[in-house]
Formats: sequence, C-alpha cells, structure tokens
Amino acid sequence: MDTTLDLTANVIDVRDIIERVKELRQLRDERDEQCEDHGAPLDAGDIAELAELESLLSDLQGMGGDEKFGGEWYPMALISDDYFKEYAQDLAANIGAIDANATWPNTCIDWDQAAKELQYDYSSVDVGDLTYWTR
Repeated sequence: MDTTLDLTANVIDVRDIIERVKELRQLRDERDEQCEDHGAPLDAGDIAELAELESLLSDLQGMGGDEKFGGEWYPMALISDDYFKEYAQDLAANIGAIDANATWPNTCIDWDQAAKELQYDYSSVDVGDLTYWTR
C-alpha cells in the first residue's frame, strides 16, 4: 500500500501521516534487510519523506489529541491557515452557533475576526512553507 499525502491540503488527517510513516518504516526495514543481501538501498526520496514526516510528528507531540502512535498522543487534524476562516464558518454551523436559515445579523459576522479569535484555542505548526492549526 502506498499512502499519498498532500501536505498542502486544506485539512490534513494526522492518521494519514501516521499510516505513511508506518509504510515508509516498513519499506526501510525491508530494504535494509535486502541490502544485507546486496539489494537496493532505500530510495533517497523515501528517506527524505520519512524524515520530514517524523519531524512533523515530533513537532505535534505534546499538543494533545485523540490519536495515539508510538506511545504519544497526536491531534487528529491540521487546518491550513488559508482555510481557517472557512473552517471557522463550518464549525459554527456544525455546532449550531449559526442558523443556516437566518439572515441579519448572522450575515454580518466578521468571519476574519471570528477565525482569529478561534485560533486562540489552537496551536500552529509549520508544514514545509505553510502554517497549519491544530488542537
């Protein structure tokens, strides 16, 4: 199995990161065994990807969460900074804070400010050149 990760997605599921780390570690271990028998070493791209994902998981340690891996707890989702305003709107609708059929004053909410205030309950983490939010 080859889990494809988009580390630029609006929302990244940490379980997908964990699954990919498991796959790459297994691949590394299998290829290490093959190298002992003159097999091919682990691909440089795979080595770099594994290092990047393990570093990301290390950054996420201590942030709490609902997903356990390697004796540590991790948050379930990373929300892109560029998507966070839409995420705040969806969250407000999903928890019943906004009536989908309502008009004024719900149509006058400053969603930029609402998203900014919601971020106070979140921690940021960098994934490559992008910032993601999690809690």
